[in-house]
Amino acid sequence: MQDLLNTVVWNGNTIGDYLTLEFLAGLAGDIISVVLIVILGFAVSGWLRRRIVNIGRTNRHLDETLFLFLGDILRYLVLALATLFVLNTFGIQTTSIVAIIGAAGLAVGLALQGTLSNIAAGVMIILFRPIRVGDFVEISGVSGTVKDISLNYTELANIGNVQVIVPNSNVWGNTITNYSVNPTRRAEWTFGVGYGSNLKTAEEVIRSTIMADPRAMADPAPFVQVNNLGDFSVDFLVRVWVSNADYFQFQADMKRNVKEALDAAGIDIPFPTRTVLSAE
Repeated sequence: MQDLLNTVVWNGNTIGDYLTLEFLAGLAGDIISVVLIVILGFAVSGWLRRRIVNIGRTNRHLDETLFLFLGDILRYLVLALATLFVLNTFGIQTTSIVAIIGAAGLAVGLALQGTLSNIAAGVMIILFRPIRVGDFVEISGVSGTVKDISLNYTELANIGNVQVIVPNSNVWGNTITNYSVNPTRRAEWTFGVGYGSNLKTAEEVIRSTIMADPRAMADPAPFVQVNNLGDFSVDFLVRVWVSNADYFQFQADMKRNVKEALDAAGIDIPFPTRTVLSAE
């Protein structure tokens, strides 16, 4: 038994050196400290995460996704600090560990710089909200309805209801045309009539036909004026304000309605013609 106690196990110390009352008391104290640090770390990290997430959930002007992301980051940072305290408690030098983690983080960051740029752009999109779910937008030459905004990409459904995934770096780094922000839009058409037509009558027919539709807004006032003397027609430029939700259907309906109204009034709608002369 005495030979076993005198066995050197680490740094010149024997088993008997480690079985002293002072050593055991110190070891018990270290274990209790570690347990308290771990419990405190999990408690504080969980509490901070819940507080951050609740900010996003209770404020309708903020996006919950961003605060879930920030809450998770803060939780892991607190747990990482708790781990360093645990290692220091047992006398393990953490300076080299921190340096290794930093170097590894740099390497991972360089390898995933495209992904990280998407995440950074996603944070900016969620924070500043240039687009929202349900908006009809045009981004990077793609038009569609926003279905989802994540930290890495934005999902659109185009006019044909086909899913389009756009990386967030392309969203934040490009011009965004959002057709859904304002409650009203201005519909615009160009209607051509023949040079022999009575322009005053044509203007009245166009104006009355469009304004008879309940979707057309009288304020701001509609614009109906001769805009161009073309090769084959006198062109009227027509602009009328309409609710954003009615825009596409209203614009399509008025093309047909005005055509039929001009026909009924006997006003000619010209089209290009070609005369072929034969050489004899």
